[in-house]
Amino acid sequence: MGQSGSKMESHTKGNNDNFPSALTDRSGFQSVRQTIHWLSGFLWQTLEGRLILGVGFVLGLFFIQKPYVYIGRFLKHYKGCFPGMTKKSLSVTPAMDLLEYCELEWKGMTPHADQIRKAYGEIYRVHNIRYICRVRGDNYCALRATLFQVLSNGIPFPSWMKEQDITKLPEKLFYSQGCNWIQQYSFGPEKYTGPKACYKLRKCIDLLKFQWGDIYGLKDKEAREKACKLLFMDESSEYKMYEAVKFLMLYLAIEMFEGMRHGQDVPNFCAILFSRDTSLDPFSFMLNHLNTIGDSGGLEQIEMFLLGYTLQLQMQTFRLYKYGTEEFEVSFTDVCGRDWHKITLLTEDDRHYNIPVTHQ
Repeated sequence: MGQSGSKMESHTKGNNDNFPSALTDRSGFQSVRQTIHWLSGFLWQTLEGRLILGVGFVLGLFFIQKPYVYIGRFLKHYKGCFPGMTKKSLSVTPAMDLLEYCELEWKGMTPHADQIRKAYGEIYRVHNIRYICRVRGDNYCALRATLFQVLSNGIPFPSWMKEQDITKLPEKLFYSQGCNWIQQYSFGPEKYTGPKACYKLRKCIDLLKFQWGDIYGLKDKEAREKACKLLFMDESSEYKMYEAVKFLMLYLAIEMFEGMRHGQDVPNFCAILFSRDTSLDPFSFMLNHLNTIGDSGGLEQIEMFLLGYTLQLQMQTFRLYKYGTEEFEVSFTDVCGRDWHKITLLTEDDRHYNIPVTHQ
């Protein structure tokens, strides 16, 4: 009896010893379940809000379309203005509607803005100009607007360039005519090149000659425009061509200056070109005017005449801020009766030039 009681007591005691561990296991299981339930509820509340926002945004794309139309237009017209949008921005953009451009750019109610709007309306109605190609507004702007039209329109080399090897002109000036001061020629922001000037100028002229001849050989207008688009996305090649044109302007300025000294007939604009205190001779003209182009300044009005003479172009120009005066429409050439090709420019301030287009 005593042994039996001891066994029962021992058995009961053993069961009691196991009870707390079992209770602890059950409580732990319930705790895990509660934790999982709480986490799932929290995640659902978080995702539910985001799902609602996402669905609302998608539905908005379908039912609220008008704002996105304006955003699309903005991106279309100003894509080239933001470097992050394209690897290479166009220095001459595709043609856009002239009046739409005017509306976007001239919304102010000032007398000047009203004058510019009237000028755009005038060239649209009277001169049948329907579109505009915007040109990058740096200090090569006038050269860019001019050369782009020369190449895209298939205009041939000027006759004087066909008569000689223009790539040898830098050495000709330096060695044969004693113009060693061309070593002080500046390539846009590059202030001084010294003895390398002739070599660099020759490379620039060679590039201009090659690209001009190559694009001129494309008889299909669409092919020329495509080639120009690629060329004018390459800043390095683009700037070298402008420097070549600058040097060709200098070369003819030297020839005309020598002609004036010997009493020969020269274009009328030469008298003004060399009457300025800052350009009394070709050397000062180069230092104070040509060297600034592409760096701190652009072409002045009298230098536009020299550009047209160099490339043998009739350069019709609409000066919009001169609307209502005789200077609204001008031609940068004083040589009449010449069978030169014609290009058209448009400026709002005589500094930045765009390209007007009659049809696409």
